[in-house]
Amino acid sequence: MYLQEGFHTYLIYILTNKAKSVFYIGVTNNLKSRLLKHKENILSESKTFVAKYNIEFLVYYEKFTWIQEAIAREKELKGWRREKKIALIKTMNPDLEFLEY
Repeated sequence: MYLQEGFHTYLIYILTNKAKSVFYIGVTNNLKSRLLKHKENILSESKTFVAKYNIEFLVYYEKFTWIQEAIAREKELKGWRREKKIALIKTMNPDLEFLEY
């Protein structure tokens, strides 16, 4: 799946690790660049949450025109329980496959 980004495109995204045991939710205006930065953190053995749990695989995203909406949605999802996050992911990615970006 290829995601085309435009001038006013903001995304919330959910990443996981290979075992799908941990989720990370973030917001960005350049998903490809942001995912590369997450991978760099893992390789550099930094102390970030992403590096600690080897979180690098995209499983879900939503697009927004306004950054305020994206940030509000990110905060909303971060407050959800794991089961609710999985149900959301399955609406776009029923098998929880690792998505291409």
